[in-house]
Amino acid sequence: MIQPHASGGYILEELSVGMTAEKHVPISEERIRLFAEASDDFNPVHMDEAYAAKTAYRGRIAHGLLSASFGSAVVGTILPGAGSIYLSQTLAFHRPVRIGDVVTARVTVAAIDPESARVTLRCEGLVGEDLIMDGEAVVRVPRRRRPAKD
Repeated sequence: MIQPHASGGYILEELSVGMTAEKHVPISEERIRLFAEASDDFNPVHMDEAYAAKTAYRGRIAHGLLSASFGSAVVGTILPGAGSIYLSQTLAFHRPVRIGDVVTARVTVAAIDPESARVTLRCEGLVGEDLIMDGEAVVRVPRRRRPAKD
């Protein structure tokens, strides 16, 4: 498991297949509310316990894209980190996430294309040992760092 680079982000030549980073994020009522406000997604399965209790989920669940956003946080702040730019993302959701769960967002370098400076990342979300989502992201990574300003 790698830690954030001292500069804030890894450049292309510092990356290798298999590098992995993760972030652990607790799911709270407040986090779901803030995500609903930011995304304008107030689906009652996320917001209304009485409504959600009558669904197949038997209670409120977090937005799938809330959990997916934690993978984005890993990409933007740890691996590859600052300077990386998302080009694409695929996602498959496998299990619901509920208030009180802790989501582990894990990102692993799967392939590196030195010609295009593109990196393919395997992205997973887990609650405990249960896979809640997975997919693949392609990001562009800087080839060099910007010089520090005096």
